[in-house]
Amino acid sequence: MSDGLSVAVLKGGRSLERQVSLASGERVEHSLARIGHRPAGIDVGADLVERLAGLKPDLVFIALHGRDGEDGSLQELLETLDLPYTGSEPAACARAWDKQVTKDLLDEAGIGTPRALSFSETALREFGGAQALARVDEKLGFPVVVKPCRQGSALGVRFASGPDELPEALLSAFSYCERALIEEFVPGRELAVPVFGGEALPVVEARPTEDTFYDFDARYTIGSAELSCPADLDEATTARVRETAERTVELLGLRSFARVDMLLDERDGEPKVLEADAVPGLTDTSLLPQSIEAAGIGFDEFVGRVVDAALATA
Repeated sequence: MSDGLSVAVLKGGRSLERQVSLASGERVEHSLARIGHRPAGIDVGADLVERLAGLKPDLVFIALHGRDGEDGSLQELLETLDLPYTGSEPAACARAWDKQVTKDLLDEAGIGTPRALSFSETALREFGGAQALARVDEKLGFPVVVKPCRQGSALGVRFASGPDELPEALLSAFSYCERALIEEFVPGRELAVPVFGGEALPVVEARPTEDTFYDFDARYTIGSAELSCPADLDEATTARVRETAERTVELLGLRSFARVDMLLDERDGEPKVLEADAVPGLTDTSLLPQSIEAAGIGFDEFVGRVVDAALATA
């Protein structure tokens, strides 16, 4: 098509990652225009279907982060509307969005991941499950990391150094999701590995300048974290980390592009997968763009290849 494709770029929405999504979407729109397509940004809301019907796009580029863009709901809707879209299918998104489901699959496949316990708010409030929290020390030891089972960008993540800090950490997690993971604390380096077309890209290491972990502010505030890409790892470790990311993406069924976050455990030198992101950020401070640049792939080339992959699988 000589004048390019009509591409609806879905962004914004109502999740807690709205501002990040708006920035990702805007960057994608500029890139699409540069490579000859006709982007139309849509801030996702209750009129989405109506707006898509009016636009009649050739393709939908999903830059919607957080629950609505990453849990499979949006992908299911687009399939119902027979609209081709970027990224992964609904079931793969749902698997990646739920950290407990991801962890169960990783365990079954023998891919390293921190040990964890899962608690629902219902079990704690209505079944007397709070009494079971006494077993956390026995099963995992302290400190632990408490996080929502379904949330992104490290939102709701808290540390508990002992049993007395656990209830407050759980309350924080429950404010984002009705289920929480209590995960063993793994000392080590924080790594992110984008996977593009099934192949792991250069590894990114994130070292927060002030906070104890790579939280929401550190991810999206310029200067809040030191990023190294490629990460300073020996050849053998780099190979293990990249292979782990590729296996994780394949296991979850993710396609096109995704990002796998992990810790390089300082106790045994092995990577431990934390989660996989089906719609990773594409902002100036996001990790995936850092990695594609290190791989010698321009952002416009990346966007063009994502579009081509989406059309090929439509």
